[in-house]
Amino acid sequence: MSEQVSALRNPRGLKRVGGTWGECLAEFLGTFVLILLGDGAVAMAVAGLPGSGRTISPTTIFVGPGDWLLVGFGWAFAVAFAVYVAGGVSGAHVNPAVTIAFAVRRRFPWRKVGPYIVAQVLGAFAGAAVIYAVYGSAINAFDAASRTPRESGEAVATFSIFATFPAPYFHGSWVGPFIDQVVGTGLLLLLIVAVIDRRNMAPQANMGPLLTGLVVGAIGISFGANAGYAINPARDFGPRFFAWIAGWGAVALPGSIPGAFSWYFWIPIVGPIVGALIGVLLYDLFIGDVLSARSMPPPAGRAGPGDTAESRPPPGQPGGPTAAEAESPPGRAGPGEHTGPGERPNPGERPGPGGRLNPGERPNPGERPNPGERPGSVGGDEPPPAAS
Repeated sequence: MSEQVSALRNPRGLKRVGGTWGECLAEFLGTFVLILLGDGAVAMAVAGLPGSGRTISPTTIFVGPGDWLLVGFGWAFAVAFAVYVAGGVSGAHVNPAVTIAFAVRRRFPWRKVGPYIVAQVLGAFAGAAVIYAVYGSAINAFDAASRTPRESGEAVATFSIFATFPAPYFHGSWVGPFIDQVVGTGLLLLLIVAVIDRRNMAPQANMGPLLTGLVVGAIGISFGANAGYAINPARDFGPRFFAWIAGWGAVALPGSIPGAFSWYFWIPIVGPIVGALIGVLLYDLFIGDVLSARSMPPPAGRAGPGDTAESRPPPGQPGGPTAAEAESPPGRAGPGEHTGPGERPNPGERPGPGGRLNPGERPNPGERPNPGERPGSVGGDEPPPAAS
């Protein structure tokens, strides 16, 4: 079906989008879809459902686990469909932490890292703008009902539609939220590289994007309440910057509420990058190197894992014993083989064809050299050349 769709651009325009520029367009659109569906799920829970009369009151939000599951599954679907949209063109990083980790450990070109990150942040910003256009009235209704106008710097609930902030139990400390972002993004990268590693148990039939989405959903359900599980610098900073422009003020940038937290904006940027690097390194150390070792051929002259005498091919087959080796009686040296140090030949054993007598050894009684055979040789063999 897709092969029958004609291109919108002329051949010259198609040539321009065939390289990095086209990949950046895919990253922009993928991140745009990510924010539309992810922030859209949060907007539904925070402003849409209360404002439309579907909760107990116009300001009732997150009163039970079901509300959090709505957000968790919303982000899971958002990631899955974002990867389906952009994966065939750019790999659908849609996350600067993923891009940097892949540059460090997956040979992603460093010259593309900057353009990818710019495209991701712009896509997230554009997605936040569309969310605001759709839910602006619901956001204003919630702020009015809760008496927290945007310009007051305390409209944290509606700000959470766009970006993240730490839970009150951290008491304004940056350490707990930072650790949360490192752990969450480390787990994200560890599971992503496991899902896409074809040496491991990589999914088939284009199931990779769906499983990647479930990874994000699992992280949100397990760690999300701590600091909003940004685990993506673009997902947080792009909408955060839009919220600052739209009037949320200091709660957006630099991310401060007096007595609650201050200068929080850098934590969802630095924490995910650190965590991503740790996650991909842990996978490569514990799993990747093991898979690489198993795929290496055994050194020449050494048996590979599980290669025993019983597992050798039959005589005459490649890798099997020769016919002469197969006919050697157990416990006796075959033709041309030497006995071990300090061992003697079996009683009455004669040298095999072409075998020489050891120095000082006599032929068996009654054995005579063949006609024309010189002394010091058996079976017509020439004496060995003198050592030079």
